[in-house]
Amino acid sequence: MKNISIFGTSSDAGKSTITFVIAKILQDLGVKVAPFKAQNVSNNAFVCDDGSEIAVAQYFQAGVLGVETSYHLNPVLLKSGRGNSASLIVEGKVATNKDVREYYRDLDSLKPAVKRCFEYLDSKYDCVVCEGAGSPVELNLMDKDLSNIFIADEYNTKIILVADIEKGGVFASIYGVYHLLPKKLRKNVIGVIVNKFRGDMTLFDEGVRIIEEDFNIPVLGVLPYIPFNLGFEDSQSLKNYVQNAKESILKVGVIAYPYMSNYNDFEPLIADKNIELEFVEANISLEKFDMIILPGSKLVIKDLRWLKEVGLFDRVLNYKKQILGLCGGYEMMFEELQDNELIENDEETIEKGFSFIDDVICFEKDKTLKKGSYNLFACEIEGFEIHHGQSSKYPLSFEKENIKGTFVHAIFDNDNLRNKIFLEVNKNYKEFNFSKHKQNEIDGFISNLKDRLDVKKIMESINE
Repeated sequence: MKNISIFGTSSDAGKSTITFVIAKILQDLGVKVAPFKAQNVSNNAFVCDDGSEIAVAQYFQAGVLGVETSYHLNPVLLKSGRGNSASLIVEGKVATNKDVREYYRDLDSLKPAVKRCFEYLDSKYDCVVCEGAGSPVELNLMDKDLSNIFIADEYNTKIILVADIEKGGVFASIYGVYHLLPKKLRKNVIGVIVNKFRGDMTLFDEGVRIIEEDFNIPVLGVLPYIPFNLGFEDSQSLKNYVQNAKESILKVGVIAYPYMSNYNDFEPLIADKNIELEFVEANISLEKFDMIILPGSKLVIKDLRWLKEVGLFDRVLNYKKQILGLCGGYEMMFEELQDNELIENDEETIEKGFSFIDDVICFEKDKTLKKGSYNLFACEIEGFEIHHGQSSKYPLSFEKENIKGTFVHAIFDNDNLRNKIFLEVNKNYKEFNFSKHKQNEIDGFISNLKDRLDVKKIMESINE
């Protein structure tokens, strides 16, 4: 059975969602399937079952499929670093910090890791669905493209194009990408999925005819725009969330600093009709909020300095209602943050924190990567840790009066803890089952799109 590559005809075409939709449809037909992305660029990461670190998109896709998570699903991950550098994570572990130009210059050295991971999955599964990155035909970068051209060429994958009609220029993007692909890969294109269509879909019947008859590219489906508030891969997708706040009784403010990370921590709150969630990016009054959350951060000291520069530091400092810090936000709550190992900064750095907690944070070279069960705020929960900062007095969490903080991510996914926290804020809070909601959303989303896809043609193509 052939493997599949999902290529976008532009960035943000919907490759991540189409990847898990196609993979789940195949799985339901009896195919043993796994998701894969050779290289991802994201500050949003999860800890896997094997204790490694991968991008959230592949972790989420694996969750939809119910397959074990490991670094094989995303062998190369780039995260924001200091200056022009990026934190390079290879096979689930931090390898080094590299200048972006240096990274591209040394790209060939990463290909063995990509091949090891892909071939491992290929040996275990009938079909690997490989998510591409951006556009596959950036001509100046095609020789440096691990996720698209390298995988498709090296392993002769079948290719599905995904085009975002919402952006405009859909015909040019489909025609251009198809004809700029190397001839060998063009022959492997199964067809194109036109994604994010709004309105009366019969209005695109002529468009389908043009693509199929004039371009000679099969159309595998025209998919409607459906809001999907799960699996946020980046800050842009986070800002596009759709929330129904008509029934809300709580206003929660999340301080969205420039290097905010782990946006998925807030998916349960976006889904919860009790809560109106707002991301605060400017120096506004915080008094309208019933609770403030300091989220995770890839560059904690830089984000802490940003809070001071824009004036939000003093607003948080003087806020008297509930404040919750998560990972990087938790670290900001301490008296002092010390980066003597140059983890985030070019020189040894000490920065004053909010001093809500009577200890200091020391950034250590060895990153804590842990997934498992925790006893947190008198609740048994599942979550994960991913941080360089360490506290000797409060290594996991802190709670006193209106201040709560923890290194643990995904705490709101646990209904017991989420319900406890918000009942303390407002006794009229109505308990919400997020796990059930999440499964219903995924099932409904896939079902809606499955009926609009030419599944038969896809199956025939990978069985050739």
